[in-house]
Amino acid sequence: MTALGFLYPGHSAEDDYPRMEQLLGSDIRLPVVHTDIGEDAHRVDALLEMGSAARLAAGVEELRLSGAEAVVWACTSGSFVYGWEGAHEQVRSLARAAGLPASSTSFAFAYAVRELGVRRVAIAATYPDDVTALFAAFLGDAGVEVVSVRASGIVTAAEVGTWGQAEVLALAREADHPDADAVLLPDTALHTVSHIPALEAALSKPVLTANQVTVWEALRLATRRVNAPELGTLFTKEPLVQA
Repeated sequence: MTALGFLYPGHSAEDDYPRMEQLLGSDIRLPVVHTDIGEDAHRVDALLEMGSAARLAAGVEELRLSGAEAVVWACTSGSFVYGWEGAHEQVRSLARAAGLPASSTSFAFAYAVRELGVRRVAIAATYPDDVTALFAAFLGDAGVEVVSVRASGIVTAAEVGTWGQAEVLALAREADHPDADAVLLPDTALHTVSHIPALEAALSKPVLTANQVTVWEALRLATRRVNAPELGTLFTKEPLVQA
């Protein structure tokens, strides 16, 4: 049994995780601990506070008791808002607090893009323009070229969590670009796991979504490879280890 732990801010799309647990196989568990988000706002000051070391450390003990082998801060905006170096320090602090390998959704995107051999991406974000620009800059620091950006201007995770497949698909289509090798949907508050096959079919290219790459990153930390085609191209890369 492999247990992978996630610190998830508040309550929006956390039901993506039990859905992924079902798709990954009976020997993988995905315990989720909810962190206190403070103010629900896609605003730089609020995001910096949401991702503070104290808020993350508060959930660590519960994850340790769950038997987690690795921990991922399941929040993209609350990690890339710190910048490339600051996000590294955030993860180092989390690893020290947990005594476990640690990462964040922002780094999950960077490593997942590398895994796919992708060089150019489009960003389909629910965030306001300024926050979306910080994600594009983070990807640039990771060596990823951003060729298209669509920012939806939504301020709260609560609103994002109400979106269904039609809204998600429309956002991805609006962001897509002929030069993009993949489309990235960065918000963990967005329900996407049930929509990945439809997204990839509609766009005819890999689609990376926040909760999807977060779980993939935890598997990477635990040196697990799982073939789960319903979770998209990212989960069909060789070599495969069937769960």
